[in-house]
Amino acid sequence: MVVALVVLFAWLGVQVHDGVAELSALGRGVRDAGTAVNGGFRSAGDAVGGVPFVGKSLAGALRDAGQGTGGNVAGLGARGERAVEDLANLLGWTTALVPTIVLLAGWLPWRIRRIRRLTAAGRTLGRPLTPERRSLLAMRAAFHLPYTALQRYTRDPLGDLEAGRHDALLAAAYAEVGLRPPE
Repeated sequence: MVVALVVLFAWLGVQVHDGVAELSALGRGVRDAGTAVNGGFRSAGDAVGGVPFVGKSLAGALRDAGQGTGGNVAGLGARGERAVEDLANLLGWTTALVPTIVLLAGWLPWRIRRIRRLTAAGRTLGRPLTPERRSLLAMRAAFHLPYTALQRYTRDPLGDLEAGRHDALLAAAYAEVGLRPPE
């Protein structure tokens, strides 16, 4: 379930990124418009460049005007496009990472404690069950586990302990730590 949630958060991050990145089309449009204006002035300058006496200065003035208007607009559009792409990356990563970090911060410590508990229980309970060991584990279950937990395995835990019927108490002891009793 945790893996599925992390995948979901990553998918949502990609969706947010892609949705915001679509806004970069506005900056691209402004950049293209500025480039077109600049190109138009440059073409006009090229066209009048051959006119005697004023052609060169008029062509230079038109090219400068194109660079001043269209070039500035194209630069502004390119900066806007980069800003939107940066924002898309930031929002996409934030959407994916914040819930993932919160989820893992709550789940990992619990999982680590559970693994340590199962490891310790496995070391203790994994040894061969001699009759004395069975009796000691049954006593531990009868004296340590809550009565509600014991009632799921036996109606009379103390009577079972007294009579030497340890199977139900052993099942309760193993179940408490998340292990199966040995056959």
